[in-house]
Amino acid sequence: MTTKELRRIKIKQRVRKHISGTGERPRLTVFRSNKQIYAQVIDDLTGKTLAAASSVAITEKAPKKEVASKVGELIAQKSKEAGIEAVVFDRNGYLYHGRVKELAEAARKGGLKF
Repeated sequence: MTTKELRRIKIKQRVRKHISGTGERPRLTVFRSNKQIYAQVIDDLTGKTLAAASSVAITEKAPKKEVASKVGELIAQKSKEAGIEAVVFDRNGYLYHGRVKELAEAARKGGLKF
């Protein structure tokens, strides 16, 4: 592993000590790869994924930030359909900048509270 990956994992472990999703307020987690971005709403008490969205489903060509914004809107829509209003945001060790920020702001615009 590179030092960048180790840094992210350390931050992730530090944050996850304090953040946990419940049935009323599940955890919205983000995973970012070089090409794709994924978002899941997870109930940590039962270990179930309640809603998920990713950029794999988006076929149109666009800059990565715009795609992340669309994924944020998609996860907000799917969460609303599952009856979820409020979530706890887990940036998964990534900086709150760029694609992660775009996804979070689009999810807020879509109606999720966090």
